[in-house]
Amino acid sequence: MNFDASVLDARSSISLPGTLAVTRSASTLGGVGLGVSDLSNSVDFYTRVLGMSQIRTFKIPYMDEVVVAFEGRTPIVLMHYTDGSKHNYRDNPVKLILYVPDPASVVKRIRAEGWPIKREAAPHPLLGGLVMALAADPDGYTLELIELPKRAES
Repeated sequence: MNFDASVLDARSSISLPGTLAVTRSASTLGGVGLGVSDLSNSVDFYTRVLGMSQIRTFKIPYMDEVVVAFEGRTPIVLMHYTDGSKHNYRDNPVKLILYVPDPASVVKRIRAEGWPIKREAAPHPLLGGLVMALAADPDGYTLELIELPKRAES
């Protein structure tokens, strides 16, 4: 298997077939910020289409932010600059990796809303056969949707 388990450091409970469980660091990632062209459109996409919850809103002098997350997970801060400065929000080389129970159903919801699907949900050999799909959010950020690994029976 050619999969590097170190990429899963934020999810120590995840281990793929043929990999070791990952130990957690004392440090942690508190969130990820994404610049978005239309804040309300992005909030709708991440909450209604992907199923995240809106956690908090910030209005600061130069930017509006909305924090969204899957319950108990690392948040995404959706950021829109309001100071009149120019920002490129489209098609930046950013990928968010989301572990979901059923990538095919998430793809179906994204497609129903008219957003692009870059790779249909299918087993991926580098992920031990887990189902993976690629889609795009309203600003073209890549979403890698990976099936949650089944927990080993205890």
